Amino acid sequence: MRCVIARFPFDLVKSEVELSMKGIKPEPVTDASVIIGRRTYPVKQVGEVITRQDRRDFTAAEVTRALTRLGFTCRSLTPPAPAVAATPLEAAQALLGTSPRV
Repeated sequence: MRCVIARFPFDLVKSEVELSMKGIKPEPVTDASVIIGRRTYPVKQVGEVITRQDRRDFTAAEVTRALTRLGFTCRSLTPPAPAVAATPLEAAQALLGTSPRV
């Protein structure tokens, strides 16, 4: 699959990405991650290996987009938004799309 990372075109194949990451020890995940085989790698580490570019030259979003299109599972470490505690009446009104009457 052809993709652009850091303004450079790359022809990536899933099996070649898996082969290039074989034997590479995953670094600790601090942001976005991708699962390759049974290991979880930081997206930036994978991008550095497959593009042979410095990590500062591309964004995690570029690599995530390319790896997702190849069929890899990518995850983000951004915490989910906390759920807002609502009364049963407020929850029902939100589901119906109505506003409370004053």
